[in-house]
Amino acid sequence: MRQSRGRAVPVNGRSVYVEESGTGPDHVVFEAGAGMGRTCWDPVLPLLADRARLVAYDRAGAGRSGRTQGRPSIDDLAADLVALTGAVVPGRFVLVAHSMGGLVARRAAAALGPRLRGLLLLDPTAETAPVYDTFDRTVVQVDRTMAVMQALVRFRPLARLGSGSVRRAFPADTYAAMLAEDLVPAGIAQTRKEVKAVAEAIPRFRAEPPAPPSCPTVLLSASRPQPGRARHHAGLVEHQRRWAESLPDGRFEPADSGHLVQAEQPAIVAARVRELLDASETGEEAR
Repeated sequence: MRQSRGRAVPVNGRSVYVEESGTGPDHVVFEAGAGMGRTCWDPVLPLLADRARLVAYDRAGAGRSGRTQGRPSIDDLAADLVALTGAVVPGRFVLVAHSMGGLVARRAAAALGPRLRGLLLLDPTAETAPVYDTFDRTVVQVDRTMAVMQALVRFRPLARLGSGSVRRAFPADTYAAMLAEDLVPAGIAQTRKEVKAVAEAIPRFRAEPPAPPSCPTVLLSASRPQPGRARHHAGLVEHQRRWAESLPDGRFEPADSGHLVQAEQPAIVAARVRELLDASETGEEAR
């Protein structure tokens, strides 16, 4: 069973729950995708425990973090990430972000500035992809479905039945924590808020994209689409590739995985984190 112990950290008038593990002088911070939190990194953390201090957390309103009022924006989440790293991470660090967390990480990158040693994005939201042209309408349909799910998960057998894909992707103890913390009415309500935050952010990111990260950046793109989503997936991958290759120090890399890259290919994720840590050390020595 997972036995990580965490602590509550105040950020911008909110409270987030943080788990720290691993050893070493270096630091790595993990930003989850919508509907997930610190537990989604369980497959990766043991593979890096001998290399760095690892920081995984639940965003405000999610998991074990304090409840929130209103709906957060991507800017709010980015501000919390910046404040969190200021509170618990001394010096520079590598940031790893999944899915929607990529938007949060990119928005935070400018404020983090030289503290950011490297950025690893796992199948991130690519706002320029055609699939997001009508995302505002898609979210209305998704939200209706999730509203029903929010009511149904009160019945725990239905919560288990409706989360089979997550159960199959993660270790049993991780899934048990997700079932208890995320796949509950309050967790689904928070996920609905975060999905709407993405919908609001898409046109803003398109109109005024965040400044490109100045640190080495690796984008791992899931190569396996969901059933029936091959055409949309191809467009998403292409726009992920364009963005990564537009960076001064960016790299695009397909991963033999579905969307949950950290669960399906944790060894690759850990290897890329180590590469970013090693690269930034070499750069510091050269200076």
